Amino acid sequence: MAYKFTFTARFKKNYKKLTAIEKKQLANKLKILSETPWHPSLRAKRIQGATDMFECSVNMSIRIIWYYEGIG
Repeated sequence: MAYKFTFTARFKKNYKKLTAIEKKQLANKLKILSETPWHPSLRAKRIQGATDMFECSVNMSIRIIWYYEGIG
Protein backbone atom coordinates (compact mmCIF):
# COMPACT_ATOMS: atom_id res chain seq x y z
CA MET A 1 0.00 0.00 0.00
CA ALA A 2 1.46 3.35 -1.00
CA TYR A 3 0.67 6.29 1.27
CA LYS A 4 -0.28 9.71 -0.05
CA PHE A 5 1.35 12.89 1.27
CA THR A 6 -0.08 16.30 2.05
CA PHE A 7 2.56 18.99 2.44
CA THR A 8 2.27 21.97 4.77
CA ALA A 9 2.95 25.55 3.71
CA ARG A 10 6.06 25.46 5.91
CA PHE A 11 7.33 22.38 4.07
CA LYS A 12 6.75 24.03 0.69
CA LYS A 13 8.59 27.17 1.80
CA ASN A 14 11.58 25.22 3.10
CA TYR A 15 11.62 22.93 0.07
CA LYS A 16 12.40 25.90 -2.15
CA LYS A 17 15.58 26.52 -0.13
CA LEU A 18 16.99 23.01 -0.67
CA THR A 19 19.82 22.35 -3.09
CA ALA A 20 19.27 20.12 -6.12
CA ILE A 21 21.07 17.27 -4.36
CA GLU A 22 18.92 17.66 -1.24
CA LYS A 23 15.75 17.70 -3.37
CA LYS A 24 16.84 14.46 -5.02
CA GLN A 25 17.59 12.88 -1.63
CA LEU A 26 14.18 14.00 -0.37
CA ALA A 27 12.40 12.56 -3.41
CA ASN A 28 14.14 9.22 -2.87
CA LYS A 29 13.23 9.13 0.84
CA LEU A 30 9.62 10.12 0.16
CA LYS A 31 9.34 7.25 -2.32
CA ILE A 32 10.65 4.82 0.30
CA LEU A 33 8.44 6.37 3.00
CA SER A 34 5.31 6.02 0.86
CA GLU A 35 5.98 2.33 0.22
CA THR A 36 7.75 1.12 3.39
CA PRO A 37 7.52 3.62 6.29
CA TRP A 38 9.73 1.53 8.56
CA HIS A 39 12.53 0.89 6.06
CA PRO A 40 15.85 0.91 7.99
CA SER A 41 17.41 3.60 5.77
CA LEU A 42 14.80 6.10 7.01
CA ARG A 43 15.72 5.65 10.67
CA ALA A 44 12.03 6.27 11.41
CA LYS A 45 10.80 6.59 14.97
CA ARG A 46 7.93 7.96 17.03
CA ILE A 47 8.61 11.47 18.32
CA GLN A 48 9.22 11.30 22.05
CA GLY A 49 6.24 12.58 24.02
CA ALA A 50 3.87 12.37 21.04
CA THR A 51 1.48 9.53 20.41
CA ASP A 52 0.76 10.16 16.74
CA MET A 53 3.80 11.93 15.27
CA PHE A 54 6.81 10.31 13.65
CA GLU A 55 10.10 11.43 12.15
CA CYS A 56 12.65 10.05 9.72
CA SER A 57 15.94 11.13 8.19
CA VAL A 58 16.52 12.42 4.68
CA ASN A 59 20.19 13.00 5.44
CA MET A 60 22.16 13.96 8.54
CA SER A 61 20.69 17.48 8.62
CA ILE A 62 17.18 17.08 7.16
CA ARG A 63 14.27 15.31 8.84
CA ILE A 64 10.68 14.65 7.83
CA ILE A 65 7.93 14.77 10.46
CA TRP A 66 4.62 13.09 9.69
CA TYR A 67 1.44 11.62 11.10
CA TYR A 68 -1.16 9.25 9.71
CA GLU A 69 -4.49 10.87 8.95
CA GLY A 70 -7.78 9.01 9.18
CA ILE A 71 -6.45 5.95 10.97
CA GLY A 72 -8.24 4.62 14.00
